[in-house]
Amino acid sequence: MLHLHYWPTPNGKKVTIFLEEAGLEYRIVPCNIGRGDQFEPSFLALNPNHRMPVLVDDAPLGGGAPISIFESGAILLYLAEKSGKFWSKDLRGRYEITQWVVWQVANQGPKTVELGHFLRTGDKQGDQSYALRRFGDEVNRLYGVLNNRLYDRRYLAGDEYTIADIISYPWAVNWKGQLQDLEDFKYVKRWFEELSSRPGVQRGLAVGTDLAADPAKLPPEEVARRTKLLYSQRAIPAPSRSRTA
Repeated sequence: MLHLHYWPTPNGKKVTIFLEEAGLEYRIVPCNIGRGDQFEPSFLALNPNHRMPVLVDDAPLGGGAPISIFESGAILLYLAEKSGKFWSKDLRGRYEITQWVVWQVANQGPKTVELGHFLRTGDKQGDQSYALRRFGDEVNRLYGVLNNRLYDRRYLAGDEYTIADIISYPWAVNWKGQLQDLEDFKYVKRWFEELSSRPGVQRGLAVGTDLAADPAKLPPEEVARRTKLLYSQRAIPAPSRSRTA
């Protein structure tokens, strides 16, 4: 059984889309990042970087003890290798896919996160105009990268739908909230609309829609605690170790 420690964010949805598209059996283990579940010792034992998703596979390829994997890109590479789906059998094809997986986790995801952070911050932390220009322009540039890539091919890695598309798609879902216009990127728009129509993508996006609490229903003290958690950059203390003489 595959156990996915998950919350319905774009990074989590990368994995649920793959699992639904591939028809794999899995179990969701909710990791409420608003509440701070990612800082619990049991979760830190799986991911010292205190971020979800994390995948635990009870039956890894080749047998042996269960394997635990963190980072969405690593999880998709693992699932693609294990299942043989949305992957390539030849070396060139695998690295055509892998380079776009790395592009997503190193560029599209982080820059979009930063833009979203400063958009939400507003003027609470002072003038954000430089940050908004900086990351808004970079997100716009990255949509241009996708557009240029897709103008002469159906999918990011060529003619076949792969994990390169699966990992990039969830971060394009909120293009309006990223202050972008898909009409400016007609090849991205064509790709986005095709992927949005896939039943597996739709099922993957829907996973966990019942998990997120309505912020309006939270008590004020819980809202304040979560806001502090969101903006804090707290260090995670190392676990204590007993020493023997």
